[in-house]
Amino acid sequence: MKIEALYEDAVLLAVNKPAGLLAVPDRWDKAKDNLVALLQADRPGQHLANVHRLDKNTSGVFLLAKNADAFRRLARQFRQRQTRKLYLALVHGDINGRERVIDQPIGPDRKRPGFSRIDPRGKSARSLLRVREQFRGFALVEVEIESGRHHQVRVHCQQIGHPLVGDLDYGGKPLLLSQLKRGYKMKLGEPERPLMARPALHAASVVLVEPSVTITAPLPKDFEVALKYLRKFAV
Repeated sequence: MKIEALYEDAVLLAVNKPAGLLAVPDRWDKAKDNLVALLQADRPGQHLANVHRLDKNTSGVFLLAKNADAFRRLARQFRQRQTRKLYLALVHGDINGRERVIDQPIGPDRKRPGFSRIDPRGKSARSLLRVREQFRGFALVEVEIESGRHHQVRVHCQQIGHPLVGDLDYGGKPLLLSQLKRGYKMKLGEPERPLMARPALHAASVVLVEPSVTITAPLPKDFEVALKYLRKFAV
């Protein structure tokens, strides 16, 4: 699998993580095929350490440090909330207003290991949601997270009644062309494939203080296809 490099210098590597590939192994998924392992195999003798995480089915900007000192400095930026992390998401529903602040603590969902939920006893979590495009029954939103809680964008969007398209675990539904196009004819004997077969979430950009750089990742093909049909049939 070819991984696109978005930025690289002596201490930092930023790549465009594809959806469907685990970033790093976790307690719920021990897959050997993960992004860090693939990158490490292409760079023998160089130690790469991830400074943040992305969900398996989330695409976009993913940062790795090339040495221990760089890891400490980058991790400190994330810990002190000096970075700006912007996501793009397709969500269900018509959103009132152009901007919303979601300030709800998040904790682990004890009934569903590996998932999260709104929990008054959880850790503070704050997201700023801005509407980029409003469609009929859907919206393209930009979400800036001031914290980095597990599944934060997905949980917060569900909390305000606008779950992510394709996010079956947090109240979303698949996006089907038959929902958008009048007179759509399904092929006999074949189930309709969704335009996006994953939660519609993309890590669009990360702004760092040191080095002073903004790293952006282009939208993947499935996200572009979904937007194309929404712009054509749902305006």
